[in-house]
Amino acid sequence: MTTPSDDRVLTAYALAPTKTIAVAGVTYAYRELGPKEEIPVVFFVHLAATLDNWDPRLIDAVARERHVITFDQRGVGASTGVVPATIEEAADDAHAFIRALGYSRVDVFSFSMGGMIAQDLVVRHPGLVRKLVLTGTGPRGGKDIDKVARTTYLDMARALIARADPKEFLFFNRDAVGKKAGKEFVARLRERTTDRDKAASLSAFRRQLKAIARYGRSAPSDLSAFDGPVLIANGDNDRMVPSVLSHDLHRRMPGSELIIYPNSGHGGIFQYWREFVPVAVAFLTRTES
Repeated sequence: MTTPSDDRVLTAYALAPTKTIAVAGVTYAYRELGPKEEIPVVFFVHLAATLDNWDPRLIDAVARERHVITFDQRGVGASTGVVPATIEEAADDAHAFIRALGYSRVDVFSFSMGGMIAQDLVVRHPGLVRKLVLTGTGPRGGKDIDKVARTTYLDMARALIARADPKEFLFFNRDAVGKKAGKEFVARLRERTTDRDKAASLSAFRRQLKAIARYGRSAPSDLSAFDGPVLIANGDNDRMVPSVLSHDLHRRMPGSELIIYPNSGHGGIFQYWREFVPVAVAFLTRTES
Protein backbone atom coordinates (compact mmCIF):
# COMPACT_ATOMS: atom_id res chain seq x y z
CA MET A 1 0.00 0.00 0.00
CA THR A 2 1.10 3.57 -0.70
CA THR A 3 1.54 5.89 2.26
CA PRO A 4 2.42 9.58 2.48
CA SER A 5 6.12 10.29 3.00
CA ASP A 6 5.71 12.91 5.75
CA ASP A 7 3.21 14.51 8.10
CA ARG A 8 1.67 16.86 5.54
CA VAL A 9 -2.05 16.45 4.91
CA LEU A 10 -2.62 13.99 2.08
CA THR A 11 -4.81 15.49 -0.65
CA ALA A 12 -3.91 13.32 -3.66
CA TYR A 13 -6.40 10.49 -4.14
CA ALA A 14 -3.88 8.54 -6.22
CA LEU A 15 -1.72 8.21 -3.09
CA ALA A 16 -4.43 7.52 -0.49
CA PRO A 17 -3.85 4.13 1.15
CA THR A 18 -6.63 1.56 1.15
CA LYS A 19 -7.84 0.73 4.65
CA THR A 20 -10.36 -1.78 6.02
CA ILE A 21 -12.78 -1.91 8.90
CA ALA A 22 -14.91 -4.85 10.07
CA VAL A 23 -18.60 -4.21 10.73
CA ALA A 24 -21.05 -6.98 11.67
CA GLY A 25 -19.08 -9.65 9.82
CA VAL A 26 -18.40 -7.51 6.74
CA THR A 27 -15.02 -5.98 5.99
CA TYR A 28 -15.33 -2.63 4.20
CA ALA A 29 -12.51 -1.22 2.09
CA TYR A 30 -12.15 2.55 2.21
CA ARG A 31 -9.78 5.44 1.64
CA GLU A 32 -9.54 8.74 3.44
CA LEU A 33 -7.63 11.94 2.82
CA GLY A 34 -7.75 15.63 3.56
CA PRO A 35 -7.62 17.46 6.90
CA LYS A 36 -9.13 15.71 9.87
CA GLU A 37 -12.43 17.16 11.03
CA GLU A 38 -15.45 16.25 13.10
CA ILE A 39 -17.80 15.99 10.11
CA PRO A 40 -16.27 14.34 7.00
CA VAL A 41 -17.59 14.14 3.44
CA VAL A 42 -18.49 10.54 2.58
CA PHE A 43 -18.67 9.68 -1.13
CA PHE A 44 -21.30 7.22 -2.41
CA VAL A 45 -20.30 5.69 -5.74
CA HIS A 46 -22.22 4.45 -8.78
CA LEU A 47 -23.37 1.06 -10.06
CA ALA A 48 -20.62 -1.61 -10.16
CA ALA A 49 -18.07 0.99 -9.09
CA THR A 50 -15.15 0.62 -6.72
CA LEU A 51 -12.74 2.96 -4.96
CA ASP A 52 -10.97 3.58 -8.27
CA ASN A 53 -14.03 4.96 -10.04
CA TRP A 54 -13.92 8.43 -8.51
CA ASP A 55 -12.58 11.25 -10.64
CA PRO A 56 -9.36 12.40 -8.92
CA ARG A 57 -9.97 15.99 -10.04
CA LEU A 58 -13.09 16.04 -7.88
CA ILE A 59 -11.72 14.11 -4.90
CA ASP A 60 -8.43 16.05 -4.75
CA ALA A 61 -10.19 19.42 -4.87
CA VAL A 62 -12.59 18.53 -2.06
CA ALA A 63 -9.79 16.96 0.00
CA ARG A 64 -7.83 20.21 -0.04
CA GLU A 65 -10.63 21.72 2.05
CA ARG A 66 -12.50 18.81 3.70
CA HIS A 67 -11.85 15.34 5.09
CA VAL A 68 -12.91 12.86 2.39
CA ILE A 69 -13.91 9.21 2.81
CA THR A 70 -14.65 6.87 -0.11
CA PHE A 71 -15.70 3.24 0.35
CA ASP A 72 -16.67 0.06 -1.45
CA GLN A 73 -20.26 -1.06 -0.99
CA ARG A 74 -20.79 -4.46 0.64
CA GLY A 75 -19.84 -7.24 -1.79
CA VAL A 76 -18.15 -4.89 -4.26
CA GLY A 77 -14.43 -4.44 -4.94
CA ALA A 78 -12.38 -5.18 -1.84
CA SER A 79 -15.36 -5.16 0.55
CA THR A 80 -16.57 -8.59 1.60
CA GLY A 81 -20.08 -9.98 1.92
CA VAL A 82 -22.98 -10.24 -0.49
CA VAL A 83 -24.33 -7.24 -2.38
CA PRO A 84 -27.58 -6.03 -0.74
CA ALA A 85 -30.80 -7.02 -2.48
CA THR A 86 -32.30 -3.56 -2.01
CA ILE A 87 -31.18 0.05 -1.94
CA GLU A 88 -32.61 0.33 1.58
CA GLU A 89 -30.22 -2.39 2.76
CA ALA A 90 -27.32 -0.58 1.10
CA ALA A 91 -28.29 2.56 3.01
CA ASP A 92 -28.30 0.61 6.27
CA ASP A 93 -24.85 -0.78 5.39
CA ALA A 94 -23.57 2.75 4.77
CA HIS A 95 -24.95 3.85 8.13
CA ALA A 96 -23.24 0.96 9.90
CA PHE A 97 -19.94 1.74 8.13
CA ILE A 98 -20.09 5.44 9.03
CA ARG A 99 -20.95 4.74 12.66
CA ALA A 100 -18.15 2.16 12.90
CA LEU A 101 -15.69 4.86 11.86
CA GLY A 102 -16.90 6.87 14.82
CA TYR A 103 -18.98 9.53 13.08
CA SER A 104 -22.46 10.60 14.15
CA ARG A 105 -22.77 13.35 11.53
CA VAL A 106 -21.51 13.48 7.94
CA ASP A 107 -21.89 15.34 4.67
CA VAL A 108 -22.59 13.14 1.65
CA PHE A 109 -21.53 13.43 -1.98
CA SER A 110 -23.27 10.90 -4.21
CA PHE A 111 -23.43 9.91 -7.86
CA SER A 112 -25.98 7.75 -9.71
CA MET A 113 -26.85 4.63 -7.67
CA GLY A 114 -24.92 6.22 -4.82
CA GLY A 115 -27.47 9.04 -4.88
CA MET A 116 -30.30 6.54 -4.50
CA ILE A 117 -28.56 5.04 -1.48
CA ALA A 118 -27.94 8.51 -0.06
CA GLN A 119 -31.64 9.38 -0.35
CA ASP A 120 -32.62 6.25 1.54
CA LEU A 121 -29.93 7.04 4.11
CA VAL A 122 -31.45 10.42 4.98
CA VAL A 123 -34.94 8.88 5.15
CA ARG A 124 -34.01 5.82 7.20
CA HIS A 125 -31.41 7.46 9.43
CA PRO A 126 -32.53 11.05 10.01
CA GLY A 127 -29.99 13.28 11.70
CA LEU A 128 -26.94 11.54 10.26
CA VAL A 129 -26.52 13.69 7.13
CA ARG A 130 -25.93 17.44 7.35
CA LYS A 131 -25.36 18.36 3.67
CA LEU A 132 -26.27 16.32 0.62
CA VAL A 133 -24.94 16.37 -2.96
CA LEU A 134 -27.01 14.33 -5.45
CA THR A 135 -25.58 13.98 -8.96
CA GLY A 136 -26.75 11.89 -11.92
CA THR A 137 -29.53 10.36 -9.86
CA GLY A 138 -33.27 10.29 -9.29
CA PRO A 139 -35.92 9.70 -6.62
CA ARG A 140 -37.40 6.40 -5.51
CA GLY A 141 -40.23 5.50 -7.89
CA GLY A 142 -38.94 7.97 -10.49
CA LYS A 143 -40.07 7.52 -14.09
CA ASP A 144 -37.99 4.96 -16.03
CA ILE A 145 -35.42 4.32 -13.28
CA ASP A 146 -36.41 0.66 -13.52
CA LYS A 147 -35.15 0.72 -17.14
CA VAL A 148 -31.54 1.37 -16.12
CA ALA A 149 -30.62 -2.27 -16.76
CA ARG A 150 -31.76 -2.16 -20.38
CA THR A 151 -29.78 1.01 -21.10
CA THR A 152 -26.74 -0.35 -19.28
CA TYR A 153 -26.61 -3.66 -21.18
CA LEU A 154 -27.15 -1.89 -24.51
CA ASP A 155 -24.30 0.57 -23.94
CA MET A 156 -22.01 -2.16 -22.65
CA ALA A 157 -22.59 -4.07 -25.88
CA ARG A 158 -21.89 -0.96 -27.93
CA ALA A 159 -18.68 -0.34 -25.98
CA LEU A 160 -17.58 -3.94 -26.51
CA ILE A 161 -18.00 -3.59 -30.27
CA ALA A 162 -16.09 -0.30 -30.21
CA ARG A 163 -13.40 -1.75 -27.90
CA ALA A 164 -13.96 1.13 -25.50
CA ASP A 165 -14.58 1.51 -21.78
CA PRO A 166 -18.36 1.17 -21.16
CA LYS A 167 -18.32 4.43 -19.19
CA GLU A 168 -17.54 6.27 -22.42
CA PHE A 169 -20.98 5.20 -23.68
CA LEU A 170 -22.89 5.16 -20.39
CA PHE A 171 -21.74 8.55 -19.08
CA PHE A 172 -21.15 10.69 -22.17
CA ASN A 173 -22.85 11.75 -25.38
CA ARG A 174 -21.56 10.12 -28.53
CA ASP A 175 -20.76 13.37 -30.32
CA ALA A 176 -17.23 14.75 -30.74
CA VAL A 177 -17.38 16.67 -27.45
CA GLY A 178 -18.75 13.73 -25.50
CA LYS A 179 -16.28 11.24 -26.94
CA LYS A 180 -13.36 13.48 -26.02
CA ALA A 181 -14.71 14.02 -22.50
CA GLY A 182 -15.24 10.29 -22.06
CA LYS A 183 -11.71 9.37 -23.02
CA GLU A 184 -10.27 12.07 -20.77
CA PHE A 185 -12.39 10.86 -17.84
CA VAL A 186 -11.29 7.24 -18.27
CA ALA A 187 -7.66 8.37 -18.49
CA ARG A 188 -8.01 10.23 -15.18
CA LEU A 189 -9.38 7.09 -13.52
CA ARG A 190 -6.16 5.29 -14.49
CA GLU A 191 -3.83 7.81 -12.86
CA ARG A 192 -3.54 5.66 -9.74
CA THR A 193 -1.03 2.97 -10.66
CA THR A 194 -0.51 1.07 -7.38
CA ASP A 195 -2.80 -0.53 -4.78
CA ARG A 196 -5.72 -0.48 -7.19
CA ASP A 197 -9.05 -1.95 -6.17
CA LYS A 198 -10.56 -5.20 -7.43
CA ALA A 199 -13.16 -4.83 -10.15
CA ALA A 200 -16.78 -5.55 -9.26
CA SER A 201 -17.85 -9.11 -10.07
CA LEU A 202 -20.56 -9.89 -12.60
CA SER A 203 -22.81 -11.25 -9.88
CA ALA A 204 -22.39 -8.06 -7.83
CA PHE A 205 -23.24 -5.98 -10.88
CA ARG A 206 -26.41 -7.98 -11.55
CA ARG A 207 -27.59 -7.79 -7.93
CA GLN A 208 -27.11 -4.03 -7.91
CA LEU A 209 -29.09 -3.69 -11.15
CA LYS A 210 -31.96 -5.67 -9.61
CA ALA A 211 -31.87 -3.45 -6.51
CA ILE A 212 -32.11 -0.35 -8.73
CA ALA A 213 -35.07 -1.86 -10.60
CA ARG A 214 -36.87 -2.46 -7.27
CA TYR A 215 -36.10 1.11 -6.26
CA GLY A 216 -37.57 2.40 -9.52
CA ARG A 217 -40.78 0.41 -9.04
CA SER A 218 -41.28 1.43 -5.40
CA ALA A 219 -43.51 4.09 -3.90
CA PRO A 220 -41.84 7.51 -3.59
CA SER A 221 -40.09 8.54 -0.38
CA ASP A 222 -40.89 11.76 1.46
CA LEU A 223 -37.68 13.63 0.74
CA SER A 224 -39.13 16.90 2.03
CA ALA A 225 -38.37 15.66 5.55
CA PHE A 226 -34.66 16.34 4.95
CA ASP A 227 -34.07 19.98 5.90
CA GLY A 228 -30.34 20.26 5.22
CA PRO A 229 -28.72 21.97 2.22
CA VAL A 230 -28.99 19.98 -1.02
CA LEU A 231 -27.06 20.40 -4.29
CA ILE A 232 -28.40 18.53 -7.33
CA ALA A 233 -26.48 18.30 -10.62
CA ASN A 234 -26.69 16.41 -13.90
CA GLY A 235 -26.20 16.65 -17.63
CA ASP A 236 -29.11 17.63 -19.86
CA ASN A 237 -29.12 14.30 -21.72
CA ASP A 238 -28.76 11.62 -19.05
CA ARG A 239 -29.86 8.36 -20.67
CA MET A 240 -29.25 6.17 -17.60
CA VAL A 241 -31.18 8.18 -15.02
CA PRO A 242 -33.20 10.62 -17.17
CA SER A 243 -32.34 14.28 -16.58
CA VAL A 244 -35.99 15.09 -15.89
CA LEU A 245 -35.57 13.19 -12.62
CA SER A 246 -33.04 15.76 -11.40
CA HIS A 247 -35.76 18.37 -11.83
CA ASP A 248 -38.11 15.99 -9.99
CA LEU A 249 -35.66 15.76 -7.08
CA HIS A 250 -35.37 19.55 -7.04
CA ARG A 251 -39.15 19.86 -6.69
CA ARG A 252 -39.30 17.22 -3.96
CA MET A 253 -36.56 18.83 -1.86
CA PRO A 254 -37.52 22.42 -1.00
CA GLY A 255 -34.62 24.86 -1.03
CA SER A 256 -32.35 22.57 -3.05
CA GLU A 257 -29.97 23.97 -5.67
CA LEU A 258 -30.07 22.55 -9.21
CA ILE A 259 -27.41 22.65 -11.93
CA ILE A 260 -27.96 21.12 -15.38
CA TYR A 261 -24.96 21.12 -17.71
CA PRO A 262 -25.63 21.47 -21.47
CA ASN A 263 -24.69 18.93 -24.15
CA SER A 264 -23.76 16.26 -21.61
CA GLY A 265 -25.05 12.98 -20.26
CA HIS A 266 -24.99 10.92 -17.07
CA GLY A 267 -21.40 12.01 -16.40
CA GLY A 268 -22.11 15.71 -16.86
CA ILE A 269 -20.24 16.62 -13.67
CA PHE A 270 -17.16 14.82 -14.99
CA GLN A 271 -17.39 16.37 -18.46
CA TYR A 272 -17.76 19.80 -16.85
CA TRP A 273 -15.46 19.12 -13.92
CA ARG A 274 -13.70 22.48 -14.27
CA GLU A 275 -17.03 24.25 -13.78
CA PHE A 276 -18.56 21.84 -11.28
CA VAL A 277 -15.66 21.27 -8.88
CA PRO A 278 -15.55 24.89 -7.60
CA VAL A 279 -19.33 24.82 -7.09
CA ALA A 280 -19.17 21.54 -5.17
CA VAL A 281 -16.28 22.72 -3.00
CA ALA A 282 -18.05 26.01 -2.25
CA PHE A 283 -21.21 24.13 -1.29
CA LEU A 284 -19.34 21.71 0.97
CA THR A 285 -17.33 24.45 2.69
CA ARG A 286 -20.11 27.01 3.04
CA THR A 287 -21.15 27.95 6.56
CA GLU A 288 -24.92 27.85 6.79
CA SER A 289 -26.71 30.66 8.61
